[in-house]
Amino acid sequence: MKQFIPNIRFHGFTDGWAQRRLVDEVDFFSGLTYSPDNIVKEGGTFVLRSSNVQNGEIVEADNVYVEHEAVNSTNVQVGDIVIVVRNGSRSLIGKHAAIKKPMENTVIGAFMTGIHSETSSFINALLDTRQFEIEIHKNLGATINQITTGNFKKMEFNFPTKFEQEKTGSFFKELDDTITLQQQLLNNYEQLKKAMLQKMFPQKGESVPRVRFAGFTDDWKKERLGKIIVSHSFKKYISEPIENGKYPIIQQGNNSIVGYSNDAPFIGFEDVTLFGDHTLSLYKPTSPFLVSTDGLKIISIDSFNGFFTYYLLEINNPESEGYKRHFKILKSKDVFYPDNSMEQAKIGKFLKQLDETIELHEQKLKTYQNFKKAMLQKMFV
Repeated sequence: MKQFIPNIRFHGFTDGWAQRRLVDEVDFFSGLTYSPDNIVKEGGTFVLRSSNVQNGEIVEADNVYVEHEAVNSTNVQVGDIVIVVRNGSRSLIGKHAAIKKPMENTVIGAFMTGIHSETSSFINALLDTRQFEIEIHKNLGATINQITTGNFKKMEFNFPTKFEQEKTGSFFKELDDTITLQQQLLNNYEQLKKAMLQKMFPQKGESVPRVRFAGFTDDWKKERLGKIIVSHSFKKYISEPIENGKYPIIQQGNNSIVGYSNDAPFIGFEDVTLFGDHTLSLYKPTSPFLVSTDGLKIISIDSFNGFFTYYLLEINNPESEGYKRHFKILKSKDVFYPDNSMEQAKIGKFLKQLDETIELHEQKLKTYQNFKKAMLQKMFV
């Protein structure tokens, strides 16, 4: 039997990995078939479906419960892995999650397959690899987006000894737990920002915010955005990048420099908002600049703090209606704002620091995810 060696492995392991069928390494169990008449609003058995599997975790989303009498399938256990095997979207086939805590009265749906293994952490990591993606696409139905149990039984992967499986699986489980914790931390900060935007700006029917910094008590002024917004059209400042131009060209969204130009630039050193197709980004010019995106405006409000302007626009930013209509809707909105520049500055600074914290946690999450991706490539063969 041909043996394989991973690029990275734990100390003490030297034996080659052997190619074996997945069905010889794990036990499969099937999902529950039920009818609409079996569905109950509460007090029934929870049926895990595709919507409950997100980013490798079991989540509460569009939950379905069925009457206990309709259940004739296996209850999930800690360590089981549930996999989406049929879905309207081909890209969702193969997404999976491990059961990490006891879940009483919980089964998987008919479009799911369950796996039980003595080394479930290793199997769960294996299902995160590129090798599993290749097997999925190789076995997808031509007309129906599904993987059958028979398809799974045909799949072959490389396996080390059970002891090495346990060590490798434990490593990836700890890494997954770290990623999950980082994702939760990021979610918490995003929810905090959402709550603070609602509390630090007046809501419908209100003229002052519910949360203010100490020392500010004056009423906020009301004005239509279209009367105070100063906008500069992209048509005047859009430019094709060259390598050795005098002025930087900014890409809206991530505000990165995508090249340089010698065309006449936008000159302004106050913080401005870059407005694209229903997207906003805050930009602090360090020199005159141009933009690269068709359909972009450079927005400021005279005498307003630049950070405050951005968050005032963000909280009033409508859903996309097409570029021109979208900007028209934005300008038609009535807004409240403090006339005190110090209060504007404090609000803007607080929210900007919150955004910077969110960005930091986004970067940390991406770093962990990229590290996992690299280790999957090096620790599996």
